[in-house]
Amino acid sequence: MPFIHLTTFIAAPQDRVFDLSRSVDLHKASMKHHEEKIIDGTMNGLMNINDTVTWTAKHLFKQRRLKIKITKFQRPDYFIDEQEAGDFKMMKHEHYFKSIENGTIMIDQFHFETPKGFIGRLINKFYLENYMTQLLKERNKMIKEVAESNLWKQYLV
Repeated sequence: MPFIHLTTFIAAPQDRVFDLSRSVDLHKASMKHHEEKIIDGTMNGLMNINDTVTWTAKHLFKQRRLKIKITKFQRPDYFIDEQEAGDFKMMKHEHYFKSIENGTIMIDQFHFETPKGFIGRLINKFYLENYMTQLLKERNKMIKEVAESNLWKQYLV
């Protein structure tokens, strides 16, 4: 099963980084070029425990749907979202936040499994793991830019 681990330093308070990470509005903005849209669930604002959101987006040359649910939540330290429906056989995204002297360390642990057995494992190894890593890095870059600027307030309404 593929596993992606990313660590991002953000020069902003832990509460702010935590809240921006669960903002569906910021996520939408970070994935704009993939035409991501919310079609059900939390339509705007911040997600909380047991909230769901269903996204539709163009990834890998196809329009796809993904429904996720916040399954664990302890503000401002961590939250976990997991796939309830979608193309993955399994998807779990763990978000951790650690306050340090000059900002916050944000850690992503992303686990996923694709269907299709051996063919799926080949796709993971040679393409999908890198693709998902780049998507997470794009999202984290936007969280960092917004958290370190004066724009963060517009995403926490």
